[in-house]
Amino acid sequence: MALFYLVRHGEANYDNMLENGFWGFGRDFAPLSEKGRQQAEITAKDARLKKAELIVSSPYTRALQTAQIISGETGIRVEVDIDLHEWIPDEYNQYETSEESFAFAREFTKFKGEYPPGKKCRWESLSHMRKRMIRVADKYSDYDKVIFVGHGMVFRCLTYIEKMNPAEIIECTYQKGQAVCEYSFT
Repeated sequence: MALFYLVRHGEANYDNMLENGFWGFGRDFAPLSEKGRQQAEITAKDARLKKAELIVSSPYTRALQTAQIISGETGIRVEVDIDLHEWIPDEYNQYETSEESFAFAREFTKFKGEYPPGKKCRWESLSHMRKRMIRVADKYSDYDKVIFVGHGMVFRCLTYIEKMNPAEIIECTYQKGQAVCEYSFT
């Protein structure tokens, strides 16, 4: 059984994303804000993290920067796992405003993460997001202690989390084949 330290990335700075043409998946290039860097620096000093064997990061800029800050403090190697990426609000990557993204999130919540019968929505389903998060967890479940740096929404597929703050650490024990956790829609 592995102990995972789930670390949500620090606060991101989205200020110039849309004006630079970074909509849809391009928003994933958003770096940490100054506050986000400070949050990550505080988290990196948490004594629990120093006992980990590996840091596994989402490929998104804000997560990679958070992982790098933790690595700099702990000396632990960072590995990127593409399946640790955030929930995809628009699988066609065509939304151009934050409001469109929020509308997809509201629809995801309304339908409890699954497409209504006979309808394909633009957002990534909960079952798909859960499968890729379990793939990640299974891949690293033979380690004793692993730091995952990623996103609150995907971490909620692995353990019950109502809300996760920027740079917060949630401890989670994991064993291959364990029951799927209940995803909160509140």
